[in-house]
Amino acid sequence: MRNAMKTTAAFPILALACLLFSGQARAQDNASRSHAWTTATVKGEGQPAGYVQYQNYCSMCHGEGVGKPGTLALQAKYKGALPALLEKRTDLTPQLIKMYVRNGISVMPIFRKTEISDADLDAIAAYLTRNNKK
Repeated sequence: MRNAMKTTAAFPILALACLLFSGQARAQDNASRSHAWTTATVKGEGQPAGYVQYQNYCSMCHGEGVGKPGTLALQAKYKGALPALLEKRTDLTPQLIKMYVRNGISVMPIFRKTEISDADLDAIAAYLTRNNKK
């Protein structure tokens, strides 16, 4: 009987500790996930026009590095025939870039003018087409 009372008394304490720990872990997980999707604050000193806008709006999915869903999708699609990094492409047109941004494609969402202004989108398109052969 005495052991049953100790177990019964310990259960609420254990349950509360689990609840607190899981809430803390969930808060840390949410904080780390939300950080990955916030816009960057990049200085564009010495960079081409549109570099800062590209870093702020696009690089979290289309940048270099691990876990970039846009880059990973393009790697799978092109299998090395074209660069997966948009910044290294030479075949994109401003019209194509704007169409994908405004209408989305596959898992890429649409971006409204209230999310990426026309001026910022023009700068991004100019940046991504800077290496095109003219």
